[in-house]
Amino acid sequence: MARKVSFSALESRSARLRLKVRRRPYSGPSLARGISLMYRRNKTNGTWVLKASDGHGAYWTKAFALADDFEDSDGKGVLTFYEAQDAAKKIARGDTGTAPITIDGALTAYETDLKARGANPYNANWARKHLTSVLLGKPVQLLTAHELKTWRDSLLNKMAAATINRLCRCLGAALELARHHDDRIQNRPAWEVGLAGLPDAIEARNVILSDDKVREFVTAAYEDSYELGLLVDVLAITGARPSQAVRLRVGDFLDHPIRPKLMMPKSAKGGGRNRSQKRHERYTVPITPALAAKLREAVKDRASDEALLLQSDGSPWGDNPGQRYHRHVDKIVTSIDLDPAETTIYALRHSSIVRMLLKNVPIRYVASLHNTSVRMIEAHYSKYIVEHGDDMFRNALLQDGPTTTSNLIALAS
Repeated sequence: MARKVSFSALESRSARLRLKVRRRPYSGPSLARGISLMYRRNKTNGTWVLKASDGHGAYWTKAFALADDFEDSDGKGVLTFYEAQDAAKKIARGDTGTAPITIDGALTAYETDLKARGANPYNANWARKHLTSVLLGKPVQLLTAHELKTWRDSLLNKMAAATINRLCRCLGAALELARHHDDRIQNRPAWEVGLAGLPDAIEARNVILSDDKVREFVTAAYEDSYELGLLVDVLAITGARPSQAVRLRVGDFLDHPIRPKLMMPKSAKGGGRNRSQKRHERYTVPITPALAAKLREAVKDRASDEALLLQSDGSPWGDNPGQRYHRHVDKIVTSIDLDPAETTIYALRHSSIVRMLLKNVPIRYVASLHNTSVRMIEAHYSKYIVEHGDDMFRNALLQDGPTTTSNLIALAS
């Protein structure tokens, strides 16, 4: 039988009723390392409150049952002092499966959920890297808007506002998932307010490169390593996201002397129940004969289910290719006189979209070839069309002509 702890101020009903009614709980006995029992005196039945260490130097509290001040114990919702001790230790240790989930636990659950849906688990791990140990150990249901806002604002000197907003969305998604699986979590406004997006944050740094700069980018990538060059070449020609290109298989290369193609995996952005299914869907993207010749050489004697694009050591790029190539890409961008803080490998995708729009490819086709929507293109690329289509627009302007007194225009016979 578990050892019971005596505490004269709380163990009897008469002793508790002599205490003054107040909001702040009265301290009680220590039950084990990092676990103690507290009592809040109410006008009606008092409340048993657990105080437990989060393992990171801070504590969390949880009211879990009524005291038997005015009614007898039922062993569940109303407990005696000694029954409350057992219940408190079980909750603190998770013996009943009802221990409040912490932010760390919420991120772990979110990572598992992402993997189950075929999504990238990096979003969960990324948030964990920037959270303090105290916040990681804090139960989700005890979070306040103030402490989340304080954490969000502490990142302002470390990263751009747009990056902070993306990070907050990742954390918010984990907390929202935890809320859906635990009815006790009723503090949704804590992250809706505390993790609200920062204003004036430019979410999309859609750097558009000229065709000459894109060619320089590709050439410099080949100089770094042939394998990285081939990946960059595919991204420049297709405008695909890196996460899509690295999932290409040898069998996705449809070789043809004039009209070679790639069967590009869909990104499945946006989640949903069919996300995993979408990741296996393909769509046709045309490529140049020059790129096809390089891919033809790369797939010699290889099985159709092998990864098409490999690293220099012969291994696939994996789910997070950016972690492997980002330092190399920074050097490449610097070597072609661009700023790596502004220009990333995604500039190849943005440039591909704008190039096609300026070539008068219908926007519906541009959206399909880049696995996006017309709405997203109109929202994020319209201003770049204006900036980069100056020559085309000038040719469409009303030009000065010979002075005439007639307002009639003669039609050619």
